[in-house]
Amino acid sequence: MGGVQNKPQCRERSRWRKACLLVALTIVLDTSPLGTVTKRGGVAEADACRQWVADCRGAGAVIIAPAIAYYEVARELERVPNPTGLARLDAFCSIPGCYLPLTDSALKLAAKLWATARKAGTPTADPKELDGDVLLCAQTLDLGLPPSEVIVATLNPGHLSQFVHVDYWHNINP
Repeated sequence: MGGVQNKPQCRERSRWRKACLLVALTIVLDTSPLGTVTKRGGVAEADACRQWVADCRGAGAVIIAPAIAYYEVARELERVPNPTGLARLDAFCSIPGCYLPLTDSALKLAAKLWATARKAGTPTADPKELDGDVLLCAQTLDLGLPPSEVIVATLNPGHLSQFVHVDYWHNINP
């Protein structure tokens, strides 16, 4: 699923006229791109990821850091410890509209997704793990956006793709 782009879509605004509106692509960051974009400058992959985020935002895309991805990146920065990295993560997530809190409705949806995957024989994690993948998918689905308007940027599309539209971050074109 490479090369997702923003595309104008015509939607009827009233019975008498139609207006062509640019529908903003919403890009939800999985743990890997969120961790990469908040690494220090001078790291080639991190610099490329930051440029990609800037290009996406410049093209009108909405970049979202879900709470579960924040948690997974932050816990490692706390363990190391890396207070400067944690400050970069916090600064990135403090951009208005970027951070997506974990809600009760997303938690309930995650439980359903987890059960669905287990029943289908396609679990996304060990049964004793918290399973951040289903939480991220639930947060994405809980946005209530049409599938054509939202994608998860990741480096691990396998587990996520059974629930949401997903691609490698570097394949998503603004």
